[in-house]
Amino acid sequence: MKIPEGVSFEVRGNAMSAKGPGGEISKEFNQRLVKVEVKDGEVSVTPLKKERSSIRAAVGAVKSHVTNMLAGAKGEYSKKLQVVFAHFPVSMEVKGSEVVIKNFLGEKSARKAKIIKGAKVDVKGQEINVHGPDKEAVGQTCSNLIGATRITNRDERVFQDGIYYA
Repeated sequence: MKIPEGVSFEVRGNAMSAKGPGGEISKEFNQRLVKVEVKDGEVSVTPLKKERSSIRAAVGAVKSHVTNMLAGAKGEYSKKLQVVFAHFPVSMEVKGSEVVIKNFLGEKSARKAKIIKGAKVDVKGQEINVHGPDKEAVGQTCSNLIGATRITNRDERVFQDGIYYA
């Protein structure tokens, strides 16, 4: 995989990191199964053991991580979410490393969703924008927000309040 212009990629032991205008990302990999090298502006991922399905899976996973890291370091990943409510007006705010969801279904206690390191959350009215250089962190933060407003023990045809992808 070719390293984009303006992005630096380095490997130290079992850790790889990418730095660019979009941000900085670092991940670890299993160096007993896979070898990651940077030569002449290209990243190569090769297996270290006899080719089996588990080794091919490890090589493919590391290649995907490298591709996502290079793309995230070049430009941020972004997801838009929408807060939907019919019964009680929901208010949200970001406090440190979590999003506090108040008055969801009229509940007195606030619901909380964790923001994963590497993602940032912006709340404007009923729209939520989750962005950052790390694709996994952005996706997991969105999943945490959606899961925090999951409704149980009620008719889902009537109670359709929650956070959904826009």
